[in-house]
Amino acid sequence: MALNAAASVRRIPPGGLAVVVGTSGGIGQALFAQLNADTRFTQTLALSRTSTPPLDLLDEAGIQAAAAHVAALGLPLRLVMVATGFLHGGGFQPEKALKQLDPNHMAKAFAVNVIGPALLMKHLLPLLAPQGKSVFAVLSAKVGSIGDNRLGGWHSYRTSKAALNQIVRTASIELQRRSPDAICVALHPGTVATPLSAPFGKAGLAVQTPAECASRLLAVVDGLGAEASGGFFDQHGGALPW
Repeated sequence: MALNAAASVRRIPPGGLAVVVGTSGGIGQALFAQLNADTRFTQTLALSRTSTPPLDLLDEAGIQAAAAHVAALGLPLRLVMVATGFLHGGGFQPEKALKQLDPNHMAKAFAVNVIGPALLMKHLLPLLAPQGKSVFAVLSAKVGSIGDNRLGGWHSYRTSKAALNQIVRTASIELQRRSPDAICVALHPGTVATPLSAPFGKAGLAVQTPAECASRLLAVVDGLGAEASGGFFDQHGGALPW
């Protein structure tokens, strides 16, 4: 079901802080640019391995220090967009068959796609504004859907994104008990013209620019009501199967 129930939609209150994690990538850069121009936010903070403070998903101490920096800014934290992910690189490519499974590849996928975002939830979800709408959204992938998997392959990426969806769902339940207006969701960005997806483009796919993708994702965020927390949505606001 698409997010179109107007009665449950409340916009993010003005005057708060937006944080984008993963601004070294194309989608993260586009999200930051658009949020930085959004007058609802007093400040937009970009976090990556090269930002100040730096944030490396593989370093919990650095994540904790970045969270402390966010808290010290003294603004209500209204939006966190996590635009990170690992599909290929360092000699690793998505597997086409089980015989290609490599434990190092799978460990890297879980470290970046699951453990890193889980640690961001651990340290940033408690900082979300306690009253009024606030959102923590992390980029997942439709290939992480178990119910939608009809092609197989891409074992490490699929499995890590499925695990990410589970931690989003689980964290949302705990978050709701503390902050009923806060929202934690997984978003599928679609196919975007970035180095992550460039080697895997296929004829007929609707490929977006990073700016187009960012606009759609932020429109989905604007349409979220509290009942959407713990959900998995595509870039048009449609619910995806687990």
